[in-house]
Amino acid sequence: MTRGPRRTALVAASVTALSLTASGCVVVHGEREVLPAATRAEAAEALKEFTAAYNAADKAYDSSLDADRTTGALADIDGARLKAGKVNHPDGNPSHAPLELTDAKFTIPAKAGWPRWFLADTAANKGGDVRWLLVFTRDALDDPWEVAYLTLVSPDDVPEFKKDKDGWAEAVPANSADVAVAPGELSQKYTAYLKDGGDGFAEGPHTSGWRDTRKQKSVRPGLATQYIDEPLVNGDYAPLALRTADGGALVFFTTRHFEKQTAAAGASVPTPNEDVLALTSGEIGQSLTMQFVSNEVALDPADGPVDVLGRIQGLTSAKGE
Repeated sequence: MTRGPRRTALVAASVTALSLTASGCVVVHGEREVLPAATRAEAAEALKEFTAAYNAADKAYDSSLDADRTTGALADIDGARLKAGKVNHPDGNPSHAPLELTDAKFTIPAKAGWPRWFLADTAANKGGDVRWLLVFTRDALDDPWEVAYLTLVSPDDVPEFKKDKDGWAEAVPANSADVAVAPGELSQKYTAYLKDGGDGFAEGPHTSGWRDTRKQKSVRPGLATQYIDEPLVNGDYAPLALRTADGGALVFFTTRHFEKQTAAAGASVPTPNEDVLALTSGEIGQSLTMQFVSNEVALDPADGPVDVLGRIQGLTSAKGE
């Protein structure tokens, strides 16, 4: 696949989603039959319901309004955004503009067991000329579809997926050994790369570019910044991967990051913006430690470096000392 130059989307961290028609088959815990996660009509309805809930929550700055439509990394990122918004604007979002997701393309894997999940690839009226990739998941037949991952990528970076004769995609297991990095290990490999570097990841804004930015910020006159990165791999943060037509995988995964700013003796940490302050406990004096959750999407080839295509990161909490 040939991809044009990547457009780096500098999007705010919180850009601001059944019934199975399989011959009446009843899905039970431990079932082994391979079935599509959803019909295309059901996927379209899940996207519609997510968009409505997201807009209601954004308008009111009320995370309870989309709590049953988000999970994992997106729930952490957007929940914190809504919490900060409510603190600073108790009457709701004065800048609310409804999100519109259009031109939806659904990639639905056929798989056994839970969770069931699928990918919605859409255009949007926010974020510029990028594609919004939303991964919907659920753990049981009676659960609502929730969005666990939301990333934005250039249209040229969306790969072609492997599909069977009926158009269903293939989910790549977390322990798959036929890609450069097993999807289940990608979060740990990425956080190790951010700390120590190496040759396992292709250069780009979310790899070498991010490391360079950190180096520039780490030492400034009167202020030192330290970074700690942690993988998130369990439960609703588990990676999800789709087989690409070239034999690789498109992997969605989650990481957690800490950034500690420490002022020199006799100085204090610069006062952050109102959204950071709304999520900060303690009094900011000599230091401020901020916690972020980030969700990434990467092309994991059969051989060669992993290419991180997109990342959305959001502040979830902070502590002043």
